[in-house]
Amino acid sequence: MQVVIAGSSGLIGTALVAALRRDGHVVSRLVRREAAAPDEFAWDPARAQLDERALRGADAVVNLCGASIGGRRWTGSYKQELRDSRITPTDVLATAVAAAEVPTLVNASGAHYYGGDTGDTIVDETAAAGTGFLATLCRDWEAATAPATAAGVRTVLVRSAVVLAPNGGMLSMLHPLYWLGLGGRLGSGRQYTPWISLDDEVGAIAFALTHPEVSGPINAAGPAPVTNAEFGRALGRALHRPTPLIVPGFALRALVGEFADEAILHGPRAIPAALEQAGYTFQHPTIGAALAAAVGRSGNR
Repeated sequence: MQVVIAGSSGLIGTALVAALRRDGHVVSRLVRREAAAPDEFAWDPARAQLDERALRGADAVVNLCGASIGGRRWTGSYKQELRDSRITPTDVLATAVAAAEVPTLVNASGAHYYGGDTGDTIVDETAAAGTGFLATLCRDWEAATAPATAAGVRTVLVRSAVVLAPNGGMLSMLHPLYWLGLGGRLGSGRQYTPWISLDDEVGAIAFALTHPEVSGPINAAGPAPVTNAEFGRALGRALHRPTPLIVPGFALRALVGEFADEAILHGPRAIPAALEQAGYTFQHPTIGAALAAAVGRSGNR
């Protein structure tokens, strides 16, 4: 396949480019600067500009664009940046994909589409959108793919959980705390923490690209959901560190504001029903396996 990727320099994008090329696919990358390599094409989503050569002959486009949800405190301006960095590029790409008659668009989204406070209720891809900033963001992000869908493009919406990677993402922030013996439960610990290994995140996207029967939303989340307390204990075991602490909700709210309630103290109990029904086999089906893989390959061990 000939695949064009936007957001190829991030944690997931870098791993996806490498994996697709190992499998023999031809990968081109969209960059927000002057193209400097044969596999690069320049684009400026804020101006709706895209090198017209970028999508010629493409079999699929993968859009992974988006500023980090936990990158910094959610001020009004940063919340707008979170929206603009997702919705605008998606609309530009979906429109270009439709015009170029590219058969497939795989677009990033998030598991918080379902809202943070689903409690013990299991949610799959048939569940409705939740409430709150992140749920609304994911809903509008997915809606921006409408030009492609309306043109008959097979559109896959990858609702990703927290990606557990050897270097980068949430684990890179937690490692130092756990090494100091400061790991533990956040809030009540009863809230769910949706997760997926980096290998399975990349594997799910590659699976969606190469399986034309996959369409619509897919939950990129591990098949065995865990609560935050279970996640903390599992990470402690993987790092061989104690997890004695309990960080109260008010302390988290004071530290990171609205992000605490939206993404830390609440979380959906999401399961990957669509992926499993389509025949995807997880490399790391449990939180223990996913953390062991990440910690074992991490430079922080």
